[in-house]
Formats: sequence, C-alpha cells, structure tokens
Amino acid sequence: MAETLNTMPNDSTTPKRPAVGPAEIWHNVGFRNLVYQVAVVGSILGLAVFMISNAQDAMQKRGIATGFGFLFQEAGFDIGEGLIAFKSTDSFLHAYGTAVLNTLKVSVFSIVFATVLGIVLGIARLSPNILISKLSATYVEVFRNTPQLVQIIFWYTIIAQLPPPKQALSVLDMAFLTNRGFIVPWPADNPAYLWMLLAFLTACAAAVLLSRWADARRRATGRRVRVFWLNIVLVVTAPLSAWTAFGAPVDVSIPALKGFNFIGGVTMSPEFLALLLGLSLYIAAFIAEIVRSGIQSVGKGQIEAARVLNLTPGDTYRKIILPQALRVMVPPAGSQYISLVKNSSLGVVIGYPELFNVNNTIITLSGHTVEAIGIMMAIYLSIALAIAAIINLYNRAIQIKER
Repeated sequence: MAETLNTMPNDSTTPKRPAVGPAEIWHNVGFRNLVYQVAVVGSILGLAVFMISNAQDAMQKRGIATGFGFLFQEAGFDIGEGLIAFKSTDSFLHAYGTAVLNTLKVSVFSIVFATVLGIVLGIARLSPNILISKLSATYVEVFRNTPQLVQIIFWYTIIAQLPPPKQALSVLDMAFLTNRGFIVPWPADNPAYLWMLLAFLTACAAAVLLSRWADARRRATGRRVRVFWLNIVLVVTAPLSAWTAFGAPVDVSIPALKGFNFIGGVTMSPEFLALLLGLSLYIAAFIAEIVRSGIQSVGKGQIEAARVLNLTPGDTYRKIILPQALRVMVPPAGSQYISLVKNSSLGVVIGYPELFNVNNTIITLSGHTVEAIGIMMAIYLSIALAIAAIINLYNRAIQIKER
C-alpha cells in the first residue's frame, strides 16, 4: 500500500503552464490578422453609416423625402417597349421590372450574336486562306478601335434612313425592314410551342449524354460509335413529336401593311436593333481575339499528332483543340459578357428603354435620386455577379482535375 501511494503523482512537482497574457495573445499571427480585418471592415461600415446619415440629414433639412416607399407610387409615364405590359398608372417598381427585362433582352441576344460571330471570326483569322484571314483581321481592327457609342449612333442613323412602311424592304414577303423596325412573323399563342421548346431542350440534353456515352465506350473498347446522325434525329423529332401531339398548330401571325404601318407579327424597334448591332458587333471583335489566342495556345505537336492519327478536322477541333482552348477562352469571354451588359446603358443615347434610361425618368419624377441610383447600381451588380458565377461554375467543370 505504501508503494502504491509513493507512485501517485505529486501535484506539487507537476509543472504548471504559464498564464497567457495580452502580450502573448497579440503575438499570435492569426489573432492579429483577425483584429486587423475586423478593424478595416468596421471602419468601412462606420464611414458608410456616417455618410448615409449625413446625406439623410441634409435632405431632410431641404425638405427632400427619403426612403423606398416611392417604389409603390404611380409612375406617371409610359414605356413604349417591353416584354411585359406597362401603363402610366403602374408603380415605379413595375417600371424597374420592365426596364430590367429590356436590359436582359438586348443583353442576351447580343451575347449570343457576339459569341457566334466572334467564334467564326476567330477561326477565320487562323485560316490558311489569305483573303479570309485578312478580312477577319480588318473587321477586328475596325470595330475594336472605334468607340462603341459611335457605332451605336451609326447603326441608329442607318436604320432611321430606311424607307417607310409603304416602301419597306421585304424578305420573301413575310419579313419587312423599315425605318420603324424589323417586322417578322411570329407564332400565334398556343401551348404547343412551349412544349416544343421543352422537348427541344430535353433532346439536346439527351444528345449530350449520348455523345459522352459513345466517347466513354470508344475509350473502353477502342471502337468508335457514330452518334452524330442519331443526335440530329433526336433533336429534330422530339419537338416535332410535341408539335404533333398538340394537333400540329400552324397558326402564325404574318405582318401585313394596314394603313401607314404593319399589323401582326412581332416588331423589333429601331432602338433595339441599333443597340443590338452596336453591342454585339463591337464585343464580337474582342471575342474573336480571345478565340484566336485560345486556339493558338494549344501546342502544334498535338494538332500534328491528330493528323497522324487520321482524325478529321471536326474531330480535331472537338476533341483536342476546343477542350484545351476553352480553359483559356472562358475567363476573358466572361469579362466581355459583363462589359456588354454594363454597356447596354448606352441605349439611353438612342432612346431605348433600358435600365439606365428608365432610372433617369424615375429620378426626375420621384425626386429620390440617391435611392434610385442605389437600386440601379445594385441591379447591375447583381447581373454581373450572376454572370461571373455561371462562368466560374463552367470554368471549374472543364478544368483539369489533378490527382
């Protein structure tokens, strides 16, 4: 028993840990960095609160109303073009919704047009045909080195010089180009067209999965499964099947001249066309250079190896060049898309009712300058961050996975 007691640890001889004081805590690098960050963020928030409160006090002394309650007041003005109906009796909030949709409409169409044209021009710049290469290079230099605002005004002036509706330029007597815009046929309202769109998107997704399966099978067995024509049949027959299931509607609203203007179809206004051309043709020049540099970043040895393996030019681009070039092209292309959306505000010069234009009208009628500008900035920032997030997701999906 005595031996057992002697083996028990003696508390008096156990070393004690030194007390941690403020000096020791401050010498911790992680803690010190946290303090610095909190101090910086706190200073920025404090400065923002001070500036906002100071501005509110100054506006109250001058009898200027503040707050966001004006959004639910009657707007008192009309918007001549929009994806949703808008009347002067609607609220300012409704006006913002119409303006945002107009901005997104011209931005989406411009991004698609600029991307397609930029890819074609970028590949053409690398063509062995001197004429095609020089024409593409001339386009890039002219449009890239001309102010975008000048281009928008140029296209608007050209469209304004087109003949009136009675002397309209017709395309197959179904589409008409006049100084009042471009009028094209449009399907009549029918749920079949929505189902056709859903069937088409589903077929495209199935075609992508089928192509990946064929590629995986080729890697596993060495046998090539040709699915190109099968994908074409799938993409074509799916929407046709949906169209047939809903009775194969053929009702199309075709524009016809009645009096001094066209009735029917859908009209793209001169302002929309000018802004669309000004944005897309300008950005296409930058995308062409991005595509060219991305393709040239792929080693020539890989392209020569593809030729030795007797790969077709299409397979060479699809399986060797583009997968590697996309990793170089996607980030700068995303920056150009964000720039395009922000530059849509130049539509105010030609009267297109996009966000910046409508916001100026709201400021004039409501008197809430600070709030209206803050709303506009938040909307542009949200759109830009959404595009950046989509680009980052795609970029992470195609990046090389390291072991």
